[in-house]
Amino acid sequence: MMGWDDCIEFNQAAFRQGITAENIRYTVNHPRYEGPLEDDEHKYIIVGFDQTGTLLEILYNRIDDETVNVFHAMKCRNIFLPLLDA
Repeated sequence: MMGWDDCIEFNQAAFRQGITAENIRYTVNHPRYEGPLEDDEHKYIIVGFDQTGTLLEILYNRIDDETVNVFHAMKCRNIFLPLLDA
């Protein structure tokens, strides 16, 4: 998904934990891990650092081949840390 700045749509739920659109975009463009979410093949996860060095988890789904909808962003929980070794 690298370089998709103009193709990211945000669900308001993505901002519930106080993560800014700028930090979400940065993390999306610099993922340490990206792949399908284990329990749902239509949802994807990105784990990566934002501009301040905070490790984030970002969940999105694909709207089409060029657009994604980010619906979740927060500080990465321990359950997703093993993805960094994948």
